[in-house]
Amino acid sequence: MKIVALVQARMGSTRLPNKVMNLIGGVPMIELLLSRLSKATEVDQIVVATSVDARNQPLSEHVCKLGYACEHGSENDVLDRYVQAARSHHADIVVRITGDCPLVDPGLVDECIQRFRFAKVDYFSNTNPPTYPDGLDIEVFTFKALEKAAQETSNPFDREHVTPYLRESGRFKTACMQHGVDLAALRWTVDEPADFVVIEKVFKHFHPRSDFTWNEVLTLQQQQPNIFSVNQHILRNEGARMGTGQKLWKRAKRVIPGGNMLLSKRAEMFLPDQWPAYFSKAKGCRVWDLDGGEYIDMSIMGIGTNILGYGHPEVDEAVHQIITAGNMSTLNCPEEVYLAERLVDLHPWADMVRLARTGGEANAIAIRIARAAAGRDKVAICGYHGWHDWYLAANLGDEQNLAGHLLPGLEPRGVPQELRGSVFPFRYNNFSELEDIVRTHDIGVIKMEVSRNIGPEDGFLEKVRKLATDNDIVLIFDECTSGFRQTFGGLHKLYGVEPDMAMFGKALGNGYAITAIIGKRAVMEAAQSTFISSTFWTERIGPTAALKTLEVMARDKSWERITQTGQAIGERWQRLASKYELPMQISGLPSMIGFNLPVPNMIKYKTLITQEMLKNGFLAANAVYVCTEHSQSIVDQYFAELDPIFALIKECEQGRLVEDLLEGPVCHAGFKRLN
Repeated sequence: MKIVALVQARMGSTRLPNKVMNLIGGVPMIELLLSRLSKATEVDQIVVATSVDARNQPLSEHVCKLGYACEHGSENDVLDRYVQAARSHHADIVVRITGDCPLVDPGLVDECIQRFRFAKVDYFSNTNPPTYPDGLDIEVFTFKALEKAAQETSNPFDREHVTPYLRESGRFKTACMQHGVDLAALRWTVDEPADFVVIEKVFKHFHPRSDFTWNEVLTLQQQQPNIFSVNQHILRNEGARMGTGQKLWKRAKRVIPGGNMLLSKRAEMFLPDQWPAYFSKAKGCRVWDLDGGEYIDMSIMGIGTNILGYGHPEVDEAVHQIITAGNMSTLNCPEEVYLAERLVDLHPWADMVRLARTGGEANAIAIRIARAAAGRDKVAICGYHGWHDWYLAANLGDEQNLAGHLLPGLEPRGVPQELRGSVFPFRYNNFSELEDIVRTHDIGVIKMEVSRNIGPEDGFLEKVRKLATDNDIVLIFDECTSGFRQTFGGLHKLYGVEPDMAMFGKALGNGYAITAIIGKRAVMEAAQSTFISSTFWTERIGPTAALKTLEVMARDKSWERITQTGQAIGERWQRLASKYELPMQISGLPSMIGFNLPVPNMIKYKTLITQEMLKNGFLAANAVYVCTEHSQSIVDQYFAELDPIFALIKECEQGRLVEDLLEGPVCHAGFKRLN
């Protein structure tokens, strides 16, 4: 019977790309693996089984130059790849070796094959349960069993990992080989950079020999444990439990401080170690992850950027046309004029507009213009206004100054100490606090959100407007978040209070980068007395997307639809809380609605909700940013899945340990630095 060792290898590893061709002492890792495996006397032929992905061409060429066969199959259906490769080489018995195991031991391979024959089974391994070091994994099975498994299982996990169905279905005779001492905690495989460092040191230690045995490596670890210490924190078979997005998230944190560009999208903010982290496609209110998993987004919808849903066909088509025509040139794009005119038309109190691409930029631009217009530098703020120095300066004297503005305990490192005393926070609806600030400091600008979690009380906005007017202070309404959600334009239109300046962002371009600063001519003209300029504020996609988004919003009255949907969601949350006798607080604009259970375990319950809803195909926690694609049937489905989770929460409030229900770490609360 022909015994073929199939070595599963590819260049597209998510956690450590190109690892099989990484050089160890000037030799590709795959070459070292094949050289060691070739000394197994029970193996008749060695074949590398890679995928059809073009990235694998260097691997394939190198393997063939070494004199080994290389077969190309499916990238994701690795089970089928194995079947096709084994069939092509007329294998009766298959030995499965993975390309991340360069310390594969030929003596151990021979022993597994011999024991497989003696046991007369369909499947044999030294991994079930694991007692050998991770990286010495060997599986032996008949081609007939492999073929049968491929015919019977359609489970994506089985097909990606090749052998689970053989081991776990109960359809095959199985046996295993165990070591006398449990060494499963030792890590000799290569999945991440730290693993590669260990293997590199092992080969360097034995150089020029590459035929050292696994027992020699074990002795080395016992004598020089420091060589092996850098990767011991990584769990065995961690990759099998992680999706592609989770693997990429770990990889991202090695090359991107914090892992990504927006703190609010970090996996730890949702479901550490389980969150899919990255998307491959988004349409309507649905998102697909990198593994093709589909989810309904009942969470923050791109941090509130998509009132019309993801990939709105009219907005996307307008952008496609612009891309075809050209996005940038030496000349200006006419769409910026058309957009400025449209925004002024929607806000008759305003006369002029400046455009940017992000909310932080818009806030910084507005402050620069307002300070120039007022001739005074000190600013009173209420709410969240981005990441720039001018805003974080509020925390220079007291790191809790912004605690009520979404940034509790945020360290203002990197913000010049000279800015201390330039920004003064006040609490929403606390007019006397603002009065005191204006009375005791030479305030030139008041910047505030019109509303975030609660609405104005006791004429708060009117009082602020009068205070600003009486003291010749520039009043700015930050509507980057609230704009176009409850009215067609700024939320301030609902309350009948006009600022001197306002900013819009997020929803303005329905997912395309565009923000706008609008204001009275007397204030906005001050932009000419300072320097505010940036190349990509002149690109064409953002203004084009905004113009089409405004057109669709006006036609469909999107603000009315999302407000009604959000109100209905809030009412159903309250009914659910009453059903399970749980206290609940509702907050936020109706279209950006959230709830809180005022109990000690709330952050754990939030994690539990996200965990269980993810299993059921929802991105969800305790807030919903509503879009026009959130239909009644989707909301009904959401509540059908949420109901039993509230039942679990009630059980926990009655004594059940919520920790026993959580399958990973608790999500992070608030904005803070992530390691």
